[in-house]
Amino acid sequence: MELRHLRYFVAVAEELHFTRAAEKLHIGQPPLSQQIQALEAELGVELFARSRRKVALTPAGERFLVRARSILQQTADAAEDARRAARGEVGELIIGFTPSLPFTSFLPRLIYRFRQRYPHVHLTLREMMTVQQMAAVADGTVDIGMVRTSDVQVPDNVILRHLTEDPLVLALRDDHPLAGQDTVRLQQLAQEPFVMYSESAGTSIYRHIQRLCHDAGFVPDVVQEAREGTTLIGLVAAGLGVSILPAPLSCVRVEGVCYLPLADAGAMTSASLATRVQNTSPLVANFVALLEQTD
Repeated sequence: MELRHLRYFVAVAEELHFTRAAEKLHIGQPPLSQQIQALEAELGVELFARSRRKVALTPAGERFLVRARSILQQTADAAEDARRAARGEVGELIIGFTPSLPFTSFLPRLIYRFRQRYPHVHLTLREMMTVQQMAAVADGTVDIGMVRTSDVQVPDNVILRHLTEDPLVLALRDDHPLAGQDTVRLQQLAQEPFVMYSESAGTSIYRHIQRLCHDAGFVPDVVQEAREGTTLIGLVAAGLGVSILPAPLSCVRVEGVCYLPLADAGAMTSASLATRVQNTSPLVANFVALLEQTD
C-alpha cells in the first residue's frame, strides 16, 4: 500500500463519483478505478458499493476513511515539521549564561525577541560560570554560551561574538570612608580586605581582578570567597570587606551597600556569545542572526 492509494481512496470517498475524483486528482478515470480495485484486493475487503446510479462507502470503507485521512494528515504534518526544523523554527536550543548577564538589559531583550520570533523553539537556559560554559560549548553539551571573556582561555573549536562591554564597580558599605567619592582608583584599595569570587567558581572575573590589582601595585587581601555575585554583595553588607563586580549587579539593592565606578583603565568586562566553530544547527544560526539585529 502506498500513500497515493490512500489519496486516491479519499478523493473517491469524498466525491462518491469516480469521474469527478479523477478530475480532482488530474488522472484518468480508468487508472483510478484500477488503483481502487488493487487497494481493495490488497485489503481483502470492498471499500465501495458500486451501482450504475451511485457509488457509496461500505461500512469497511467508512472505517478505512477515518484512518486514511489521519495517516495523510500525519504525513503532511511530518513533512511540514521537517521543513520547519530545517528552518530552525522548532526544536530545542540550550543556552548557558553567566549569573550577572540577566541583570543586563541586553540578554533579557535578546531572549525575549527570540521567543517572539520563534515561539515553537524550546529554550533551555542554564546558569553556568564562564569556564564551565566554554567546555560545554566545545563538547556540544550547550549550543550557545553567554560568557564573560576577560582573562579566559577559549577552546580552539569555540568562536566568540561580542555582546556588550560592562564596567566593573566597587561594592562597599555606605559608611565606608570612600563611599562619598564619585570614583575610586584601585590603588586606594591596597589595604582593604576583599570578598571575591573563588577561583574554583570558574568565572573569568577572578583572574581579571587579580591582574587589575597587580597593575595597581598590590595583591588583594582576600578574606572571604563566594561563588555568586549576590552572595558577595551580602558579605559586603555584613562588613567583611569590599568587592569588585560587573556593573549590572549594582541593580541589586541591599541595605548598607553602595556602588562606585572604578577610574582605572581596563576596569571593564566583556560579554560574548560562544558557539562551536562548525556548528551547522539552524537554531544556532537563527539566534546568531537575531543577535546581529539586536542593539
